[in-house]
Amino acid sequence: MGLSSVMSIAVSGMQAQAKRLATAAHNIANAGTPGYNRLDTHVSTQTDPGGVTTTVTPSTSVTFPDSSNVDMASEMLDAFTSAQGYAANAAAFETGADMWDVLMSIKRD
Repeated sequence: MGLSSVMSIAVSGMQAQAKRLATAAHNIANAGTPGYNRLDTHVSTQTDPGGVTTTVTPSTSVTFPDSSNVDMASEMLDAFTSAQGYAANAAAFETGADMWDVLMSIKRD
């Protein structure tokens, strides 16, 4: 696995976490909407070329016509963990970029 692959995987992780955060925000915004069915974000790994993909689907839990099935605590936890996951992937990407700069500096010299 090359350095560019590592950076590509980190980018896919950032994209996945951004989608998770957007989904949680959408659920929070619609929590008070009667009959709203929350959305779930599913993250799955890719073996080739590596990284992750995300899909967003309606929840399979029961929705009542006069309320929504959004649990605010779960949505806030999803928002927090997706922000932390994004930061971790951004740090991995930045480390890869720093390593790339060092390699290019060595190659020039």
